[in-house]
Amino acid sequence: MVDQANKDGFLEALTQLGGSAGNVRLRDTLQWDEEVYSNVKDALIESGTILTGRGRGGSVSLAIIDSSEVQARSPSVPKPQKAKAANASSNSGGDLGFEADLFKAADKLRGNLEPSEYKHIALGLIFLKYISEAFEAQHTRLSGEDYADPEDPEEYLAANVFWVPPEARWAHLQANAKRPEITFVDVTTGREKKGDIGGLIDNAMEAIEQANIKVLKDVLPKSYSRPQLDKTMLGELIDLFSNVDMRGDHGQARDRLGRAYEYFISQFAGAEGRRGGEFYTPRSVVQTIVEMLEPGQGRVYDPCCGSGGMFVQSERFIEDHQGRRSDIAIYGQERNHTTWRLCRMNLAVRGIDADIRWNNEGSFLRDEFAQTKFDFVMANPPFNISDWWQPQLEGDARWTFGTPPQGNANFAWLQHILHHLAPRGMAGVVLANGSMSSQQSGEGEMRKALIEADHIDCMVALPGQLFYSTQISACLWFLARDKSANGHRDRRGEILFIDASKLGHLVDRTRREFSDADIALISDTYHRWRGTPDALAAAGLEPYADEPGFCRLATLEEVRSRGHVLTPGRFVGTADVEDDGISFPERIAGLREQLLSGFVAGRDLEIRISELLSGVFR
Repeated sequence: MVDQANKDGFLEALTQLGGSAGNVRLRDTLQWDEEVYSNVKDALIESGTILTGRGRGGSVSLAIIDSSEVQARSPSVPKPQKAKAANASSNSGGDLGFEADLFKAADKLRGNLEPSEYKHIALGLIFLKYISEAFEAQHTRLSGEDYADPEDPEEYLAANVFWVPPEARWAHLQANAKRPEITFVDVTTGREKKGDIGGLIDNAMEAIEQANIKVLKDVLPKSYSRPQLDKTMLGELIDLFSNVDMRGDHGQARDRLGRAYEYFISQFAGAEGRRGGEFYTPRSVVQTIVEMLEPGQGRVYDPCCGSGGMFVQSERFIEDHQGRRSDIAIYGQERNHTTWRLCRMNLAVRGIDADIRWNNEGSFLRDEFAQTKFDFVMANPPFNISDWWQPQLEGDARWTFGTPPQGNANFAWLQHILHHLAPRGMAGVVLANGSMSSQQSGEGEMRKALIEADHIDCMVALPGQLFYSTQISACLWFLARDKSANGHRDRRGEILFIDASKLGHLVDRTRREFSDADIALISDTYHRWRGTPDALAAAGLEPYADEPGFCRLATLEEVRSRGHVLTPGRFVGTADVEDDGISFPERIAGLREQLLSGFVAGRDLEIRISELLSGVFR
């Protein structure tokens, strides 16, 4: 029997080598002896997870599994008691309306531009369209009020609406979208200049930043005037977005545009593949973390916040549960400046106030919130990054449970996050599966220390193909600073294991998503386990019970007995299978009969083909 941890390690290494590799190179990367390597490789080939290839010494590559094959392999899982995770409008892959049609139309205008370049063009214009229409709606309201001045920027600031100068308003851009030459006043110099629609858009972006400098400084894209950008395409894109009605109630308009912005980000992430995964966490994964942690009040932090999906979903959770946005304060840090700008715009179109900081050194070397503790931390750090270490990190106060290995940052992220938890703080972290079982470079000892300190609340195994950046399986770590009551059941000395690796559905040949029912099943299981009887009764949930093959409560003593490995599959066992009354010998005999009949049918077909070919070449 091949260990699942070895399978995960094999796939992880193969993915890091680009999805295909020679056997010699891959074995050297894993540092396994030939017997272990061959056993794991053969098991993965037999399961259809990898394929063999050519080359000196042989090679292997990741396989793409058809959805019907996956569904046929997947055993049944328990049904959720109460689908409280989200309504239909927030389904990660559900009923898409105008945003899908809008993206298809916009993508047709992309031409030869790479998605990584085009996304900034399209998202910048969506942002401009939204703030212009929000401004016009507020302008109309102020014009109808006594003693209100619709040209006073303070009137807009008070209503949480951006002030949009005349030269940056959408109507002005739309009127000039098809003109080959435009004369306008450059807001940086105050002088008249001639240009095209690209120059006019750049000027509009600069004007908006200057008018809202505290919030938007250095955030908006200003590269529309570069020569290689097709200005006819720009004009058509403005026309396309002009036909989308973002008006009506301010909250409805914000949600409509926010949905479009979020959908565009997800589609661009899919188009960019591995690179897209660096700025986008799939919505269903984010939703699972948020539904489990329920960040309804306090400080929320993401040390590698990407485009801000964790924050958007947290705000949505509050709104769905009739909470107040002001009950949470949002903090984030991002190392990539381009991604930081995407995040700032993403939050701005939803009216989310947040402290999102950027520096090019990252959260390890230059922690922007070094002295701050948070009630909720949610993060999807880059998997297994190997170039994170710098000498000044030696002896850092965050490494309470051991200095992380210089070649892998997984346990650096876990300790950084735990360091930032408030006394009753909770965290949800996405990590590669290897983090649950690795014994390399002291990782096993650090995991043991975290377990013995009783900071592990729950472990969730995820299915493969959820992420754009990798096809290997990942997991969710849920950490707690203190597992005593605090409104929940006292969970000290316990860890909940959930194996969600059989959940989800394929939305295309390479990518899987959780449905709302899947998310509800996972989050309800967690809340049933940690909830008090009164809380469960109020939520309409039944008390927790182990489900073979899906979830199990384990004591720290049991975890110790398994070598402090946290892989859920080692604890939950296998699902109960109903006995169909057929004995093993009878089953084998039936299968043998089917196989022999297949051989006969094959021979008959071979004879028929030979006869047909004889007639053709006679």
